[in-house]
Amino acid sequence: MLDENLVKIRQLNDDLRIRRLGGTIVITAGIAGLGASAVTKTIAAIAAFDAFTPENDPNGEHDCAVMTVDGVKIIWKIDYYDLKRQFLSPDASDRNVTSRVMTVMRADEY
Repeated sequence: MLDENLVKIRQLNDDLRIRRLGGTIVITAGIAGLGASAVTKTIAAIAAFDAFTPENDPNGEHDCAVMTVDGVKIIWKIDYYDLKRQFLSPDASDRNVTSRVMTVMRADEY
């Protein structure tokens, strides 16, 4: 059985990743440079991603992945900040104290 906080974190991360709710999505210059169509396709591919495994999602939070979209290797990662985005969130399972930021980048920008 999954820990209650883990279930909440996973759901909040999926809300951002799939529905674009509850946080901010930031794309890097490398992603933006691919053009609007590629950005749209990349965001859609991230939303559709469901290949989480213990190897690529060891904490079970659905907070990051490496994937290829139209031949471009990308990385996306969700980080948890306090509401002022100055420090890490005191509780990533609580949307009332957490600002989620999903960064999408080309793997060669990492």
